[in-house]
Amino acid sequence: MAGFRPALIVVDLQEDFCPPKGSLAVANGRDIAPLVNKLLALPFVLRIATKDWHPRDHISFATNHEGKAPFEDTIAIVNPNNEAETYESRLWPVHCVQGTPGAELIPELHVSQLDVVLEKGTDPRVEMYSPFYDPFTSPRIYDSGLAQRLRDAQVTDVYVVGLAADYCVKNCAIDAAKEGFKTYLIEECTRAVDVSGWSGCRKGIEESGAKIVSMDGPEVRRLLTAQ
Repeated sequence: MAGFRPALIVVDLQEDFCPPKGSLAVANGRDIAPLVNKLLALPFVLRIATKDWHPRDHISFATNHEGKAPFEDTIAIVNPNNEAETYESRLWPVHCVQGTPGAELIPELHVSQLDVVLEKGTDPRVEMYSPFYDPFTSPRIYDSGLAQRLRDAQVTDVYVVGLAADYCVKNCAIDAAKEGFKTYLIEECTRAVDVSGWSGCRKGIEESGAKIVSMDGPEVRRLLTAQ
């Protein structure tokens, strides 16, 4: 289809985010794999999976902050190159440590159909939910090059799936829209950490310009006719 060059981003479909053994397991997270695999078989011009790939001293781990508890506590993260720029971030259990089984993509995912596996969260000093870049802007600390990779492939539309809906998937969709791509988050292909807060999170995603769609909707059906 002329002028339609879609890409698929599969966000963090890793063992530590999936039951039954994941240290930061998202309820029913593994269940999205069959639908994600159906998408991988469609004619995307680029299929990218992202992975959290944290060092053991990563700032998001509660164990690296004395007296802090995962899920319950937050910390202020300071831009290493500009102490005036900060943001508040939730603390987590140790997860997706580089080279550990928990950091691996789940075996149910058809990895042979991926074009790229992109590692994120590698700088211990900053949290990086988005696979595009960290939240800092003055200056930015880390840019993965994902936006340029999509532009180099002349991508027009970005479809986002994976884990978790209210953190890394959300930030991926928001940043894809911010970078000028028509962006679709496929709701059946994600799960949230905080299910009760999903409706509010959903609203924020749509306000960014990204669209939340269904597997049965026209945005996904369009892929069936793409060349």
